[in-house]
Order: sequence, then C-alpha cells, then structure tokens
Amino acid sequence: METIIVQLPGFARSAENGLDRPELLHLGPGDVVDFGRGLPGGGGVAIPLTDPGVSRRAGRLEAAGDYWRLSNFSRSVSYVVENLEGAGEYITVAPGRLGAPVPFEFSRVVLPALSGTAAFKVFAPQHAYLGHEVADGVGEQTVHPFALDPTSKYFLVLVALCEQRLRDASDTALPGVGDIVERLRPLESCRGLTRSAVNYHIDYLASAKLRLDLGDEIPADGARTGAKRARLASVALRFGLVREEHLALLPPRGVGRPAPREARA
Repeated sequence: METIIVQLPGFARSAENGLDRPELLHLGPGDVVDFGRGLPGGGGVAIPLTDPGVSRRAGRLEAAGDYWRLSNFSRSVSYVVENLEGAGEYITVAPGRLGAPVPFEFSRVVLPALSGTAAFKVFAPQHAYLGHEVADGVGEQTVHPFALDPTSKYFLVLVALCEQRLRDASDTALPGVGDIVERLRPLESCRGLTRSAVNYHIDYLASAKLRLDLGDEIPADGARTGAKRARLASVALRFGLVREEHLALLPPRGVGRPAPREARA
C-alpha cells in the first residue's frame, strides 16, 4: 500500500482532456528515492531539481509507515520542509542530517538555489489517527481505511460538499466547485481558496484518501464532473466520515453565498 506521494517539480503528464496534470511518484513503506540535479538531463535521481545551485545528489526521501524521512546530503546548507496546511509552520533539516522524520500530511521541501529556491511537494495521505476504540491486544495494528484529518482544508471541502444532504437526507442536490469556494471563503483559513484548489482537494480525496474506484463513472474527457463529487459524498455519508457535528466547522449559514439547491457542473 502506498503511503507517500511526491509531486515532481516542473513535470506534467497530459490528461485525457488535453490538460496537463502533475507527475506523481507513489512510494510504499521502505521505498527510498534520491533528489537533486542528477546527471545531465536529470538522470540518476527520482526527483530531479534542475537548478545549477542544487547538488547532483542533494538528499534522500524515505517512506515510512504513515510519515516520511528526509536526509540532507549537503555539507553547508539547510533544507526547509513547510507544512502546507499550517500557518507558516516548518521544520529545518540541518546539513548532513540523516533520516529526519517529517510529520506533516501536506509538505513542500525547499532547497536554496541560484534562482531563489528549488522545491517539490510530498503528501502523506495515510496518517493514522486515534479511533473510538483502542485495542490493547497483540498483533498488527489496524489501519483505518479512511484516515481523514478534520483540521485540514480537504475535510472542509468534503463537509461543504455533503452539507445539503446532512441537513436534508432527501435533498439530492450537490454544490458545484464555485459554490464550495463561496461557502468556505468566510473562514479565515480559506480566504485565498480558489476553484483550482477545491478541484485539487476533490481529486486528492477521491484518489488518495477514499481511494475511489470510479471505473466508467467519469466521462472519457477526464473532466472533473458531478459524478466524482456525487461518489465522494455518497461514500463519506454512507460510512459516517462526515456527520452533523462537522457542520459546525462551516461558516454560519447566510455568511457568504448559501449552499445551492441545484447541482452545477
């Protein structure tokens, strides 16, 4: 089972609808990859950083159970790991530091470079959280199939997506991406939220957190459609991942645009 996803910098693959999507590197527990300038053309490292100020073999990333470790092979400069969900939170990995554990779920690794900085993103979607029951028996620990962080922005997006059905189970309408943006923007943490960010969180929920097998539900053009949003809401509500008490995370109703009554593409 993959536990770490690396978004490669400056690399994209063409989606079926002709739009470029980030190139992703999926790692399981124990997998190790190096990052740096590499050989000419970026060869020799799994995560190429093309800036000439970056060492050919700058460091290493190792996937662990529900987190990852970062090694800094530089003798003179520190690397920074930013928490993309935090308010400026970051950790510094000193020169020569090996296996520094990174606890963040959404991270950006930043290296000093001639162009300013070189960076790539790392996601750890399998973070473990305490459940309602704690077993004191022996054997392997049970891994929750849906490890969601209620303090994250993607969870706010999921709550906003499910809001109408939580308030009225007979209401089959779902908000569109624009409606979710307007619903969440009154929150301080979501003032800069954009449609593309909401689309990203929806994709992240579908592929990494809930691991939905959409099959033929998504049209061939690959567009983000109501089918994906409907499937997310159905699974989240069916398994109780989003409940009525989570509505308190949203702005008071009437602040910003109210939740829609009709779905929009």
